[in-house]
Amino acid sequence: VQLQASGGGSVQAGDSLRLSCAASGGIFSSYGMGWFRQAPGKEREFVAAISRSGGRTYYADSVKGRFTISRDNTKNTVYLRMNSLKPEDTAVYYCAAALVTVIQNPDYWGQGTQVTVSS
Repeated sequence: VQLQASGGGSVQAGDSLRLSCAASGGIFSSYGMGWFRQAPGKEREFVAAISRSGGRTYYADSVKGRFTISRDNTKNTVYLRMNSLKPEDTAVYYCAAALVTVIQNPDYWGQGTQVTVSS
């Protein structure tokens, strides 16, 4: 499975962005999908995940209420809508896919897209 993330950019605090991750090479609806991020000097951390059908979503406490993960299985794409962005959201964002559990053990990673939030 190949994952291609896009949609990052440089924004001001309080702005919104939508990240996209297009998948190819597999049966998209077979994979749980997730977003992770890595800030400079920090370890990669979980942000959000969504089940195969899209019926269940999971969020890190730091983004709950501001970020929304969704997926379109007809377009083989997962999205991350980010509202009320804060400077501490600055990071490289990665999408991931897993057959079993994307939060603990992703099978595939995308290349990352940079999000920079200035105050």
